[in-house]
Amino acid sequence: MNGRELITASMRELERVKVIEAVVEGRLRCFQAAERLQLSERQISRLCRRYEAAGPAGLVSARRGRPSNRELSVDLRARAMALVRERYADFGPTLACEKLAECHGIALAKETVRRWMRDAGLWIPRAQRPPKVYQPRARRACLGELIQIDGSDHRWFEDRAPACTLLVYVDDATSRLMHLHFTATESTFSYFEATRAYLERHGKPVALYSDRASVFRSVRVNETGRSVTHFGRAMYELNIDTFCANSSSAKGRVERAHLTLQDRLVKELRLRGISTVADANAYAPAFMAAYNVRFAKAPRSTFDAHRPLRTDEDLDTLLTWRETRRVTKSLTVQYDRVMYLLDDTPQNRKLVHRYIEVWEYPNGRIELRADGRMLPYREYDRLTGVDQGAVIEHKRLAHALQVAQALQAQRDNRRASGSPSRTNQGEPVRAKARVPGTKKQREFTQADMEAVIVKPAQASKPESKPGRQPARAR
Repeated sequence: MNGRELITASMRELERVKVIEAVVEGRLRCFQAAERLQLSERQISRLCRRYEAAGPAGLVSARRGRPSNRELSVDLRARAMALVRERYADFGPTLACEKLAECHGIALAKETVRRWMRDAGLWIPRAQRPPKVYQPRARRACLGELIQIDGSDHRWFEDRAPACTLLVYVDDATSRLMHLHFTATESTFSYFEATRAYLERHGKPVALYSDRASVFRSVRVNETGRSVTHFGRAMYELNIDTFCANSSSAKGRVERAHLTLQDRLVKELRLRGISTVADANAYAPAFMAAYNVRFAKAPRSTFDAHRPLRTDEDLDTLLTWRETRRVTKSLTVQYDRVMYLLDDTPQNRKLVHRYIEVWEYPNGRIELRADGRMLPYREYDRLTGVDQGAVIEHKRLAHALQVAQALQAQRDNRRASGSPSRTNQGEPVRAKARVPGTKKQREFTQADMEAVIVKPAQASKPESKPGRQPARAR
């Protein structure tokens, strides 16, 4: 190299220059340089020749400063950006990319369109956008005017018991804890139980403020157009307004209460040796009293907005899960994979091909109602298993019971997907997907039945004794 020139190199290339220079000057062997740079000795020899010919500049990547072989043409970029400016200036990169491909035949990667729109000033990355401003909302004036409700899933009993959910009711005007209810998970029945206890103790608030969970807002609102849930219907019949927050910060009082409870309540339960949901619910009133003395605020108005329950408001019937089902010509009703058989009476025959209501209570009781009256029924559960222990000793029925047991093991025993969660009754959380290798009852074929029948018969077939031949072979 003659003279001095400026070279652009990376740290990795600078390290390579030092090592190759040491090899050329005889201070380092080729195999040592190969180990240090993790290259082959032949490549080290090539680099040494390039260093001797061009100096340090010979070890710098020759691709630096050159356009990539995969770079899109300038004309294509100009054409695409002209279309975006003219027609899709307010589109996002993903939608603009789709429209360029659909309407103009320009197939580009969405990240390429995003980068071009960002360079052209048509798109601002989320990290560079100004933060949204959430101004504080003034507290309501009266106790009971607005109650914020939410569930907190946490290890409330630490390692002494499994994790569970605490349903928290906080008054917006005073930040008072109005009600605490420990339960397995957030579900409609769990909120029914907690809300019933709240109403019986305080009366009816003006409004409830919750998140957009499926208990409070239908997840199929875009399909059905109806956002009212079973909880919302019950609150409507009780003349209690319900509102859903669009963000967690909108219901910040109950969210901040979660943090305090996850710190203080967990330690209080530990000090008292409480490790069951029943004992925790029994201790909750004492904890709420101490909490409210310490953290509750005085309302602007001393008026209590809670209203007493009317005599015609029966919480037993209002706080129910209600579905409509059609009566078949055989006087049966299907609900949650259970068949309900109505009595064959003249009144019930008039219900054929009509829709009646199926009411399910939080304790699991089922009622069939039509025209304001309860209908007696008999129940046939399709998922009920055969009791093996009662008749397994019978030698003639043993094989038949083995077949039934094998089929039950292959059957998908999940309830209907639209049925309510019954974790408040001690049932496990319903699996979203079926267990591999299981089938619904109507999916079993004759081949499945024959395979199940033959397998136990072959397993129970007695083996012939060694050295003994059958009569035909003698």
